[in-house]
Amino acid sequence: MSNGFPSHRSFTQQREQFLAAAEAVGARLSHYPHPLRGPFAEALGTDVALLGNPQAKRVLVALSGTHGVEGYYGSDCQRQWLQTFSERSLPDDVAVLMIHLINPWGTAWMRRVNEDNIDLNRNYLDFTKTPPDNAAYETLHPIYTCTQLRGPERERADAQLNERISREGWSAVMSIVEAGQYRHPDGLFYGGNSSSWSNQTLHRILGEHLAHAEVAMCFDLHTGAGDYGHPMLMTIAQASYPALPQAQVLFGPWLFTLMTSANSQSDTGVAATATGYTSQAIINALPHVQLMPFVIECGTYPGQQIHAVLRDDQWLHLHGDPTGPEARQIKLQLLEQFFPADSDWQELVWVRTRQIWERALSAIGTRGGL
Repeated sequence: MSNGFPSHRSFTQQREQFLAAAEAVGARLSHYPHPLRGPFAEALGTDVALLGNPQAKRVLVALSGTHGVEGYYGSDCQRQWLQTFSERSLPDDVAVLMIHLINPWGTAWMRRVNEDNIDLNRNYLDFTKTPPDNAAYETLHPIYTCTQLRGPERERADAQLNERISREGWSAVMSIVEAGQYRHPDGLFYGGNSSSWSNQTLHRILGEHLAHAEVAMCFDLHTGAGDYGHPMLMTIAQASYPALPQAQVLFGPWLFTLMTSANSQSDTGVAATATGYTSQAIINALPHVQLMPFVIECGTYPGQQIHAVLRDDQWLHLHGDPTGPEARQIKLQLLEQFFPADSDWQELVWVRTRQIWERALSAIGTRGGL
């Protein structure tokens, strides 16, 4: 079944290492099984590790795998942080909640999206209301459903995309594509037409573990946008939220604040025009909590390069065989785009992520400090 799929990094390996680290420090574990299987027929699911008092009023949350393949960075950081935890103790009213691989299917299959081709950061919407209409995407959609990986049709699609970029500029075209769209399940940056399994599971986790909290900081872990090896700390929302001034004081010039809207622009590489972000969903789900939603976004390769590999992966899952002979090269290329094999990159992003968490934990553990 999986002869063409790489195995040197796998969902099972990441999960086993995370669980071992969590069990070693006495974390309370919860498991949320996913209905589908991975490329090696392995069971999938999201695991949650809780350290400290389960009724603590002040909670630090680390969330990995929103964009599945980016979860390898997030999972490694969660594991390494747990492995440093044994020498410390938490105040009675402070807890740490590790949400491991919220999009387990995407991590297992090395896709940015989930099992329904949904980008989770476009899926956190109220689907009882009409979703955003991205009419400008319509003329671009055929580029992303090309039936050839290589050949005349792919060349025509490339030419069409290059012509639009030449005429309008890379940033303008990507602001359309990455804004998300809700009409084409086979398109790029599809937001879905209902709440995904990961969406529902995250809300369940928030309800079960944070309903009692008074103060929380949540770090959603990502890669792919920004300069190579640069972990950028962001807070992303549709509008200012009550705890934003405190977040800005805590991290000062390290923190980049991004307010999203149809007309927003950003030079960070993160889509400012998108709706349905995880950060906003957490704000909406926990209105009683003094909440600071953060994103750690670790830069990898140039956006044009990443986009080309995403198109190849889109072809593989629309028209190819995700376990066939062509899968291995495409998957390894995609993994490299979002989790470089460069050991210096991996060490640097871990060190910076740890620094951010340590500052946050110190602040959240100080009564009156927040």
